[in-house]
Amino acid sequence: MQFTRLRLNGFKSFVDPTDLVIADGLTGVVGPNGCGKSNLLEALRWVMGENRASAMRGGGMEDVIFAGTATRPARNFAEVVLQIDNGERLAPAAFNDSDSLDITRRITRDAGSAYKVGAKDVRARDVQMLFADASTGAHSPALVRQGQISELINAKPKSRRRILEEAAGISGLYQRRHEAELKLRGAEGNLTRVDDVIAQLAAQLGTLARQARQAARYREIGTALRQAEGVLLYRRWRDADAAYATAQAAVRDCTTQAARAEAAA
Repeated sequence: MQFTRLRLNGFKSFVDPTDLVIADGLTGVVGPNGCGKSNLLEALRWVMGENRASAMRGGGMEDVIFAGTATRPARNFAEVVLQIDNGERLAPAAFNDSDSLDITRRITRDAGSAYKVGAKDVRARDVQMLFADASTGAHSPALVRQGQISELINAKPKSRRRILEEAAGISGLYQRRHEAELKLRGAEGNLTRVDDVIAQLAAQLGTLARQARQAARYREIGTALRQAEGVLLYRRWRDADAAYATAQAAVRDCTTQAARAEAAA
């Protein structure tokens, strides 16, 4: 992948839309101090995912928005578009359907930054990984900012190792490994939570088993109770029916005796 154009709008001193064509070979930018040469390099860093305000020589990320002058009002947003030649199809699979890629970063006051690749909204991480896979990015040693040479001379071994890894083109692999490790730790955490849930469910299962046994016993007792009540009612009915028959027989005997007594009289 090769950079072909840098478009700035409202970024620092570039208040009006400005295009920088990056042709094949060596492209030089010359001018007096304060004309914005360093801002071009910072725009490259910024559109590739730089999130440190100090790297932009500002106190906050919104400081990259044109702050206004005596004759020009301040802007409400800043936007940088980096056009990349993708004719060799070296971009990640998700963005590898075009010969040219437009990576856009736009920041609006009180709203934060937003990234796009073409017309597709993406995360800052997606843009950073896109450039890391191409062995470049906001922290690439190929982008030398003011004061960086002395920083490299005084750098600690860990920082020098990072520079060598980026130069060797393996920084993207390390970032992907870091992401994989984070996902692995997240998966391990999820497994621990699953074990906790299983333990809770096991305790609930024991309680439910006891309740199920109690419910089954209740049904058995209820069935036996209904059967006993039925037998009791049947016996009461049978005894009442026998008493009724006995009473009817006694009434008939009394009636017969009374009729005989009247006839004898």
